[in-house]
Amino acid sequence: MDGSAVRATALAASALILLAGCSSGGSGGSGGDGPDGPDGPDRGERAASSAPVGQRPRAEVPYWVDPDSTAAREAVAYADRGDPKSARLLRKIAEQPAASWIGPDDPKAQAEAITTAATEAGRDALLVLYNIPHRDCGQYSKGGAADGDAYRTWIDEVADGIGARRATVILEPDAVLHLADGCTPEAFREERYGLLGAAVERLGRQAGTSVYLDAGNPGWRTPDALFEPLRRAGLAQADGFAVNVSNFFLTAESVDFGKRLSARVGGKPFVIDTSRNGNGSYTSGDPGENWCNPPGRALGEAPTVRTGDPLVKAYLWIKRPGESDGECRGGPRAGEWWAEYAVGLARNGA
Repeated sequence: MDGSAVRATALAASALILLAGCSSGGSGGSGGDGPDGPDGPDRGERAASSAPVGQRPRAEVPYWVDPDSTAAREAVAYADRGDPKSARLLRKIAEQPAASWIGPDDPKAQAEAITTAATEAGRDALLVLYNIPHRDCGQYSKGGAADGDAYRTWIDEVADGIGARRATVILEPDAVLHLADGCTPEAFREERYGLLGAAVERLGRQAGTSVYLDAGNPGWRTPDALFEPLRRAGLAQADGFAVNVSNFFLTAESVDFGKRLSARVGGKPFVIDTSRNGNGSYTSGDPGENWCNPPGRALGEAPTVRTGDPLVKAYLWIKRPGESDGECRGGPRAGEWWAEYAVGLARNGA
């Protein structure tokens, strides 16, 4: 369902470039190129859109902002094409930390490159692991590891790549939900519970790694239907759970859902994906497709650990704004960049 296909290979490549000491952006421009300078407002706006993307204050949100993200590069491209308004909107995305989705190929190198780049910037990495066998019940983001042995090897390599560096891992969007709703075939259910529990345990051995097991969203299943599957998937050994990943429910709805679920799972804390929930859920279309590239959505609250609630550990951008949910409503394949959608999210956001 939540089609967030992986672009971590590109992310790892950009992180490796950073480690080699290369710069990703142009210069910030001089004072004479500002709105009142001799080159006029367009030149000033282009310079601003081409300025290197920096890090957010660590006390507000400790996670790494990728200075060479697709959103950052697209902002520069739009400015260079003479569209400073769209460039400014894309900067709203580029300037926030968003999760890096680890792909199936060479996961150790990907995890090492991303976590090292984050560490060198004085920040933590935010990673999503999305490679469970029989993923997404054959929908837009179908795929995953070939079998259980391949998945265990993949998790080992991710953990080795993280090493002792600080990282927060969101583990397997939808994997527990698709056990709870029955779309994962019966023959694979016990194996999936075992794979998730083993992944929580393996990642938890890394000194600086926190693990949050995906727990769906307010519109899918009730806490009463979820707490037992989450227990069987190893939630007790995890640091908490994640809510609203790749979805659009308002933050207040997710807080309520998360608190009710927390009460059923021993008071575990949780994080909320606020990347695209600024206008809440889309309710005008086919209910079965309302999660897939719905129109009129908006960026939500900026990532922060200052939520004002001890149970809510952070608002995070887990789904990368601007990446398609799948081939619906004119979108590209799941996980591919869709510039028009990204601009719309930023334009509609606060």
